[in-house]
Amino acid sequence: MTTPQFKQLRQSYGFDEVAIVPGDVTVNPDQTKLDFKIGKINFGIPFLASAMDGVTDVKFAIAMSKLGGLAVVNLEGVQTRYDNPADVLNEIANALPDEVTALMQKVYSAPIKEKLIGDRIRAIKKGGGIAAVATTPANTKKYAPAIYEAGADILDVASTVTSARHLSKSQRGLIFSELCKSSPIPVIVGNCVSYSACLELMKTGVSGILVGVGPGAACTSRTVLGVGVPQITATIDCAAAREEYRRETGRYVPIITDGGFRNGGDVCKAIVAGADAVMLGSLFAMAEEAPGHGYHWGMATPHASLPRGTRIKVGVQSNLEQILMGPSHRTDGTQNLVGALRTCMGVCGARTIADMQKTEMVIAPSITTEGKSWQISQKVGSKTC
Repeated sequence: MTTPQFKQLRQSYGFDEVAIVPGDVTVNPDQTKLDFKIGKINFGIPFLASAMDGVTDVKFAIAMSKLGGLAVVNLEGVQTRYDNPADVLNEIANALPDEVTALMQKVYSAPIKEKLIGDRIRAIKKGGGIAAVATTPANTKKYAPAIYEAGADILDVASTVTSARHLSKSQRGLIFSELCKSSPIPVIVGNCVSYSACLELMKTGVSGILVGVGPGAACTSRTVLGVGVPQITATIDCAAAREEYRRETGRYVPIITDGGFRNGGDVCKAIVAGADAVMLGSLFAMAEEAPGHGYHWGMATPHASLPRGTRIKVGVQSNLEQILMGPSHRTDGTQNLVGALRTCMGVCGARTIADMQKTEMVIAPSITTEGKSWQISQKVGSKTC
C-alpha cells in the first residue's frame, strides 16, 4: 500500500556539508580582483559588517570604509537612542547572563531620537567613511527624510524575513518599488532565503539583497520560530534568482550572504555558492574597534515579547585590519579573511568574484573532520583539562 505524501522535502546544505573543488589552472592570489558594487558605489573587498550594536558604530564604520569594505549602522539601536551609547554598551557587556535580555529589553525601549540619526551619519561622512544605515520596514518611511538629508550613501531595510508583498492592517505599508523610485541612494533589503522571494524583491528595483534567515551566532530565530534555510542552499537559490533577473532585464543585483560565518573557509564557500559579498557579525565583533567589548547580539534580541537572539561572548581577538588583511597568528581561520579568499580563488583558478561563482562545489559532510583525529582529540582534551 502506497502512503500518500503531503509534503516532499528536498535536501539543503550548510557550510559544513560542502567543499570547494580546486581548479585545473591556478592563479597568483595577488592577481585576483575582489571588488563589487552596490548601485554605483565601488568597494575594494566584498565584506560588510552587520548592522548590530555590538559590531558597528561610527568609528567602526569609518575604519571599515578605509579598509575597502562597508559597515552598516543600526539606526534603531543604542546609537540613536542615547547621546552616549558607550555607557549603555558597557552596561550590556557587564550584565550577568541571566539578566542581560531583560536589561536589553529595557535599554531598547527608550525612544529613538531623530536628531541622532543625522548626527551619526554626518560623523561617518566627516571621518571619510561610507555611511550605510539600517532601519526596519515599519520605520523606513518615517526616518527616510532624515537619512537622506544627513547625506547617507546606502539605505538598508532589514528584518528577520523580508518579502516584496506584506499583508497588514496598514492600508499603505512600505512598498519597495515606491521607495526605490523616490530614494536618492541605493536601497538594499533583507533578509530572504528563497528563489521566488528574491526574484520578486529584485523586480521592485532594489540595489542589493541580503541572504540568510537565522544562521547568525547570536540569532535564535531558527529555535524560537523554526524558520530558515542553511546558507549554502539559500545562497544558491538566491543566486539563481539573480541570474534569472539579469536574463530578463539586463540588470545585475548583487546578493550578500548574511550570517553564520565562522572562518575564511565559510566566506569562500559562500562566494562559490553565488554570493557577491558577505556580511559578518561575530567575526567582526572580535575586533578591538568593535563597540561591544567582545560581546555580540542581534537586532531581535531585545524584542519586548519574543526575543529571537542572545548575547554571546566572542572575546576581543585583534584589530580589524588583522582580521581582514592579516597577518594571521591563529590557525582557526578567523584572521586574514581577505587573504583566505584570495588564496582560495588562486587555487580555484578564479581571477574575479564572478569566476569564483562558477567554481565546482561538492557535497562533503566529512570535509572538516577527514584525517583530523589529532586535532579533534586535542580540542576535546583541552576542554576537559
